[in-house]
Amino acid sequence: MMMQAIRSLPVSFLMILMTACGSGPQQQTKEYTGTVKPAGITSYQYGTHRLETATENFALKSDSIDLTRYEQKQVTLTATSIEGYPIDGGPAYLNVISIKE
Repeated sequence: MMMQAIRSLPVSFLMILMTACGSGPQQQTKEYTGTVKPAGITSYQYGTHRLETATENFALKSDSIDLTRYEQKQVTLTATSIEGYPIDGGPAYLNVISIKE
């Protein structure tokens, strides 16, 4: 009985390790509605654009969407928060995944 428990320890440890090391925390997507504006000169210096909503502003970037096409337009975008932000008193930083006018 004791020998069986000892033999199953490496398997148990491996299962725990695989679970803990998975693909990392999954970032949730969220929708935001507001007006896209160029980032311009900012004190926080991140993001290519910003989204102005009724209650707050967000810094934006996108690896797949040309945000300049949506400047000065009211949009609803889907984005994930970029970990480690806000910094330097700036806004939350979002990675835009999709956007619709």
